[in-house]
Amino acid sequence: MSNDWLVQTGLVLFVENYDACVAFYRNVLELPLIKDQGDIIILGFGAGYLMIEPGGTARAQKSRVDNPAILRFNVADVDAVARKLRAHGVAVDVQTNPWGITCLFHDPDGNPCQLRNHFDGTFAPKA
Repeated sequence: MSNDWLVQTGLVLFVENYDACVAFYRNVLELPLIKDQGDIIILGFGAGYLMIEPGGTARAQKSRVDNPAILRFNVADVDAVARKLRAHGVAVDVQTNPWGITCLFHDPDGNPCQLRNHFDGTFAPKA
């Protein structure tokens, strides 16, 4: 099957603390606004979009059982972005793995997010 039918990908994130989560993704992560519909907001997420809607459940830090997905942000410099997150009061856990550097953090609803060094391992440019 070809993917001729696919126009754009997106994620819908249901949150309990709508205003806090919108502020986090807009102001801390600086995702660009595509559309604000009042009770639903659509933000740029790479080539796709992140739609934030009410209706989720907040927990301090959701486990993989609570939320089996992680919002992944591939970045050029994990350490630099981790410093920016810390400056906003976000707790971060930077780890060096054989396949690359990552940084785990959580949004105000406890949804796990992760930075990944885009130029390590799997995503490294071919020589």
